[in-house]
Amino acid sequence: MIVSDHTTRVFDADLIKVTQKVAEMGGFAQKQITDAMDALARRDVVLAHQVVAADTVVDDFQRQIEEKAIETIALRQPMAVDLRALVAMLRIANDLERIGDLSKNIGKRTIAMGNEHLQRTLLRGLRHMTTLVVTQLASVLDSFVDRSPDKALEVWKSDKEIDALYVSLFRELLTYTLEDPGSISMCIHLLFCAKNIERIGDHATNIAEAVHYMVEGHPIAGERPKGDTSIYTSEALGSPSRVLA
Repeated sequence: MIVSDHTTRVFDADLIKVTQKVAEMGGFAQKQITDAMDALARRDVVLAHQVVAADTVVDDFQRQIEEKAIETIALRQPMAVDLRALVAMLRIANDLERIGDLSKNIGKRTIAMGNEHLQRTLLRGLRHMTTLVVTQLASVLDSFVDRSPDKALEVWKSDKEIDALYVSLFRELLTYTLEDPGSISMCIHLLFCAKNIERIGDHATNIAEAVHYMVEGHPIAGERPKGDTSIYTSEALGSPSRVLA
C-alpha cells in the first residue's frame, strides 16, 4: 500500500509538470501571435526577426512535453482519465507548435514586405482577426487548466466568427488589388498573413476538441461549425503555412 501511494504521488507530480509546461507553452504561443501582428502593423523588422527566431523556443517546449509525457506513460502505465490527459496534452502541444510556425510565417512575411505601404483599413481587419484568435486561444487554455469541457465547447463553436472575418478580409483585399494593381504584392503578403491567422484559429479549435476529449472521454458531437468556406478562399492560397518556411 505504501508503494502504491508513493507511485500515485509520483504520477500526480509528473502530470502536474506536464500540465504546467503545456500552459507555459500556450502563454508563449499567445505572445508570438501578438508580437507577429505588432511587427506587421508597425513594420518592425527587428521584432519580426525576433518572432522568427523564437520559434525554436516553441519547438523546445514541444520536445520537453513529448519527452516527459512519453516517459510518464512508459514508467507509470496510466489508465483511463490519466492516460487520456497525457495523450490530450501531446495533441495540444502539437497544435501549439503549429501556432508557433504560423506566427513565424507572419514574421517572415513582414520581413519580405520591406517598406511597402500598408493600407490602414486592411490592417484593422487583420488586427481584429488577431484579437479574436488570441482571445480564443486564451479561453481554450483556460478550459485546459480548469478542465472545463463547457469552456472548450464555447471556443469550438466560436471558430465560425474567425472564418467569416477571414472571408470578408479576403474579399476586401481582392477588391483592393483590382482597384490598385500596384498593390498586388502587398495584398498577396497580407492574404497569406490573414490565412495564417485563420489557421491559428483552427488549431485553437483543435485544442478545444482535445480538452473536451480529455475530460469527457469522447469527441464533441456534431460537425465543427464553420463560416463561409468558399472554394476560392480555402484553396486559392494553397498551403500558406509552408510558404516562406
